[in-house]
Amino acid sequence: MIHKITLIGVAVLLFACGSDKKANEQLNKIDSVTIKQVVGIANIEPLKRILTLTPEASGVIRKINVEINQQVKKGDVLFVLDNETETAQLHQAESKLATQISVIEKNKAAVRTAETNLANSKTNLARSKNLFASNAITQKQMEDEQLNFETKTLQFESSKADLNQSQKRLAELKSDVEYYQTILNKKIIKAPLNGTILSVDTKLGVNVSTATALADFAPEGPVMAITEIDELFADEVKPDQKAFIRAQGDTVILATGKVILAAPYLRKKSLFSDKADNLEDRRVREVRVELDSTATLLIGSRVECIIELK
Repeated sequence: MIHKITLIGVAVLLFACGSDKKANEQLNKIDSVTIKQVVGIANIEPLKRILTLTPEASGVIRKINVEINQQVKKGDVLFVLDNETETAQLHQAESKLATQISVIEKNKAAVRTAETNLANSKTNLARSKNLFASNAITQKQMEDEQLNFETKTLQFESSKADLNQSQKRLAELKSDVEYYQTILNKKIIKAPLNGTILSVDTKLGVNVSTATALADFAPEGPVMAITEIDELFADEVKPDQKAFIRAQGDTVILATGKVILAAPYLRKKSLFSDKADNLEDRRVREVRVELDSTATLLIGSRVECIIELK
């Protein structure tokens, strides 16, 4: 009886092992045949990402020159903070600079005059030496001419020193102007690139700081779909693979593109986790797909991104 039970157990074990092997082979066959695409929920963003514009200095909003959906060019003034003090400081520095330029011109004229006087004195000294050698003038006259030459030499050197000092002062004043211009520029928020204003998040009279978001800005250029692919298929995603976009739950293709970035590491789900207490430990790989056409897509749209693996 015991031998019969043992034989039955061995048979069942062999059958089970055979079934597991057959099941694994079937799963491998399914994987190799059917896994040709991976799907992830994606968000539509500009290729250069959405920029949040913030001021470089604190102050009160005095001007708002843009509206939502407005196209702007790089360098366009978008917002202006109160800047009366900074403007006055700049004007004062510019006035000092202008005065110093006049001083330099005066010093240059003094140098030219001193140089001319020194040249004349040198000529007179040479003539006096010749006259003294022929006893045409006295020793005192000769000494007076020598003293005059030395005086003119000192005057010339002094005028050059004054010019050099005034030029150094000019450099200092130029630095002051640049400093106050920089301070003033921080009160003016300009477009960093060509693009579109997506939102205006402030209003006139509001006191803002460097951490205050003034607007969201979409740089001009292509857009992309940012998605997260489950770690189970993460290794299969490669740059240049074709991809397409469709609305969630729909089959209509809205745009096509190709993978331009597959992150080099796995991380926790982040882009589309709506619950802070989500404790799922699955890892994902961030993937970015540059799209060829976005006529039917809005920035910020949540869509399905299908990446073709084969």
